[in-house]
Amino acid sequence: MNTATHDATAIAQHYIAVWNETDAERRAALIEAGWTADARYVDPLAQAIGREQISALVGVVHQRYPGFRFNLLGKADSHGDHLRFSWTLGPSGAEDLIQGTDFAQVDAGKLRSVTGFLDKVPVGA
Repeated sequence: MNTATHDATAIAQHYIAVWNETDAERRAALIEAGWTADARYVDPLAQAIGREQISALVGVVHQRYPGFRFNLLGKADSHGDHLRFSWTLGPSGAEDLIQGTDFAQVDAGKLRSVTGFLDKVPVGA
């Protein structure tokens, strides 16, 4: 376990960049740079284990919500190897429809696990 303090904002921004990347090859490169090989992701609607499954999950989100963009909401912070940040998701240039908060574990500057919570979800989303 790596207990060094990490740059929470930089890690969260990299995470958001992964979710906003529509090109599968570029997304895979971002995931390789910022996630451990055995990384895990889970939220109330989905789960993924490993970089390939995480990338595929992001691709599904792009199919379901074409033109939507993720943005950081507020300030990311960390404590030891744990990270917390909130985000929004909505159509480009329009009001955000979905909000969430993610908790992550970081190992040597890379995301090892992410647990996502949905704070605001409209009916039918």
